[in-house]
Amino acid sequence: MSEAAGWDRARWLWFAALVGGISYFAAVVQQLDGPAIWAWKASGIALLALWALLNARDADGRLIAAALGFGALGDWLLDAVGMMEGAAAFAIGHLIAIALYLRNRRATLSPSQKLLVFGLVPLALFIAWALTRTAEPLQMGAAIAYTGGVAVMAATAWASRFPRYRTGIGAMLFLASDLFIFAGEGGVLEKSMMMWLVWPLYFAGQALIAWGVVRTLATEARG
Repeated sequence: MSEAAGWDRARWLWFAALVGGISYFAAVVQQLDGPAIWAWKASGIALLALWALLNARDADGRLIAAALGFGALGDWLLDAVGMMEGAAAFAIGHLIAIALYLRNRRATLSPSQKLLVFGLVPLALFIAWALTRTAEPLQMGAAIAYTGGVAVMAATAWASRFPRYRTGIGAMLFLASDLFIFAGEGGVLEKSMMMWLVWPLYFAGQALIAWGVVRTLATEARG
């Protein structure tokens, strides 16, 4: 059976996405800016979204592609337009991802898994509050609200039937990257240190999420 007929269509897009996302770290370190840099930033997740779409066999496959697509849009909007616009795009992506994970809930959870799933959101909200409590009330409220969305996404990913060591951990890395942003903005973490943590955690998280979901769905569809 040819590669196109297998579970993984257009694997070259997967590798192109890795090149785009990993190489962008050079722009982060050098603090580059401008329209070409904004496109470079969005390229990794945009290619993951396209790869997911080409491998989609059903509504779930299209949902993960849409979630990744809004992530790529958020990456571009954050720098090209503004923080609120970028956060809004990410929030839409999180809602789509949550819908996907709820459609694919794991049949049973162990007690420790339930503890993680139900404890993650309040813990993340507390951390976000602690990191932003000295900020302006509006900024603090926005940070906490956004963290809530990411935390629910991560919790539902962990409770889904998708592989925890790919999709589950990827969602946790995504959440960690956002908390490190708030740590840097709140002065808890040096911004020079934040630079080395946020993008690697975020991109690795998105790549793991995509790999876990797309491979699971496409392998099942192949039978």
